[in-house]
Amino acid sequence: MRFRLPLAGLLGLAVLAAGCGTSGEPGGSAASGKVAISYAIWDKNDQAGAEKIIAAFQQVNPEVTVKLEITPWDQYWTKLQTVASGGAAPDVFWMNSLNVRMYAKGGIIAPIDASKAEGLPDAVVDGYRYDGKLYALPHNVSIPALWYDKKIFDAAGLDYPTADWTWDDVTATAKKLTDPAKKQFGILAPMWDQGGFYPTMIQAGGHVLSPDGKKSGFDDPASIQGLEFWTGMIKDKVAPVAEVYTDTDPIQLFQSGKYGMYYGGAWFASTFWANPEIRERIDVAPLPKGPSREAVILLGLANAVSAKSKHPAESAAFAEFVAAEQAQKILSDSGGGALSLRPGTQDGWYKAFPSFHLKEAYDASMPHGVPYPASLNTAQWQDVQNRLLADAWSGKRPVADVAKEIAAQMNEILAEE
Repeated sequence: MRFRLPLAGLLGLAVLAAGCGTSGEPGGSAASGKVAISYAIWDKNDQAGAEKIIAAFQQVNPEVTVKLEITPWDQYWTKLQTVASGGAAPDVFWMNSLNVRMYAKGGIIAPIDASKAEGLPDAVVDGYRYDGKLYALPHNVSIPALWYDKKIFDAAGLDYPTADWTWDDVTATAKKLTDPAKKQFGILAPMWDQGGFYPTMIQAGGHVLSPDGKKSGFDDPASIQGLEFWTGMIKDKVAPVAEVYTDTDPIQLFQSGKYGMYYGGAWFASTFWANPEIRERIDVAPLPKGPSREAVILLGLANAVSAKSKHPAESAAFAEFVAAEQAQKILSDSGGGALSLRPGTQDGWYKAFPSFHLKEAYDASMPHGVPYPASLNTAQWQDVQNRLLADAWSGKRPVADVAKEIAAQMNEILAEE
């Protein structure tokens, strides 16, 4: 799942509100009893599920027509900024917690009735709050998990990962699975925030942002320990060097059969399941525990409503419907990459991938879910974070030095928010 918004687009949103008009898709007339609203998403893989949800909504709301618009990720945010500045934002559109604060501050999206989020996990919902209000309704959740190659484990005579695993289990097993003669590594260690170094920073007792969002936590010794969990495995040569990921996506690398473990998204299930050979060879477990605590970064996509929609009531009703139980079950039964958020609606998704232990990963992860760290200008300080961490991952600079520099620059950015 993708969540980043290019920095230039993000910083431009705050000045767009004055220029916003109405939804650009002519939508019928409320007086005529017929209303058409637009719904924008970025993932074609979710088209089938979205169309089923739209059909269910229209069945109980026959006076409303929902037009689905799909814009690829690499164009989505640029297009959204452009249409919003021209007064033609979709009535309802996908939003993520990294960007919601800027859109809310810019007056692009309208507050949502917070009572409609009751029953949804706080770790996801809280990511969409700004200035005391809720600005989007989450409808799915992304959970990082530990994928592992059973064939490699079996060849080494090792037990598979369990919910009781710790960092020590990971590092010890990675060493046993590494075989230079076969060009085989025990684990992949890409520089990934949600499923990689953010959780380990928190699991070590550190933090990315202070609770009030005003200070960086990168210079906390525990946070540094969480970063060194990854760089240490690269240094010990049980994980490949950082340059390996430049040309090949970690998902593809893991499927090559040369890597024993991979901290990847549970949502990769649909990708892995599509290949019969891969599906028989791999499985999934919860993220291992850190030395201080258990923690899993939860991200959820949400639906935001344009503040300038011609049909705010109908648009809000659709966003609420997508987050309600009926639509959540439809989403789950679609068996795609998206895992429904509302508790008790996930069975259809589990059944779509029966040999993967996804329910166990979900059940073990949700009680320890924490929100993805974000502030008003998340993209700005994440650009600093990623640029400087690249030196640590490549071994050019000590992790502690890099982390302290990140903290200093982050604090300057946060002070200006």
